[in-house]
Amino acid sequence: MSQALFSPVIETERLSLRPLVISDSESLLKIFSDPEVMRYWNTAPWVTIQDSLDFINESNESMGLQESLVLGVYIKSTGEMAGKCMLFSFVKESKRAEIGFGLGRACWGKGFIAEAGEALIQYGFNSLGLRRIEAEIDPDNQSSAKALVKLGFTQEGLLRQRWEINGIVSDSALFGRLVSDCSPKQHNQEMHATSV
Repeated sequence: MSQALFSPVIETERLSLRPLVISDSESLLKIFSDPEVMRYWNTAPWVTIQDSLDFINESNESMGLQESLVLGVYIKSTGEMAGKCMLFSFVKESKRAEIGFGLGRACWGKGFIAEAGEALIQYGFNSLGLRRIEAEIDPDNQSSAKALVKLGFTQEGLLRQRWEINGIVSDSALFGRLVSDCSPKQHNQEMHATSV
């Protein structure tokens, strides 16, 4: 696969998705040191600028190896970093990957996950040749569950007591979307047609 596929710039109406750079480290730390942002993650909130630098370097190395796609999410009108989105845990033979997002609290409730998410999903299906994209979330994270359903994902299962972070045991809800599934726009139109 072409290396250029793992360093894209993806434009949406309001957002630009592009690889992280060292100058993003302070913005990343501000977002991912927030306990509310990290509430349902399987890692603790970041503490130092080194956490950001390590993440940027590891992400870029992983992209260089074509193992993941980690992109910053930037608001076009201001240039401000809203968060990050990623496709990771690539299994090339099975044409699948996992999707993940993280947005700063100031960017919650503005539809950025739906906008960035659909753009990233379409890139995964159309440019990277994925057949399946998966998501794993804490079942208590209702905001993420709603966002995934809006993005056309289906909840496929529950893995009980999958994680233990700082002595807290939690389950994992598994979601999936196939390239052959209808898009969220088509799904919403079908739902509207059947409810009229």
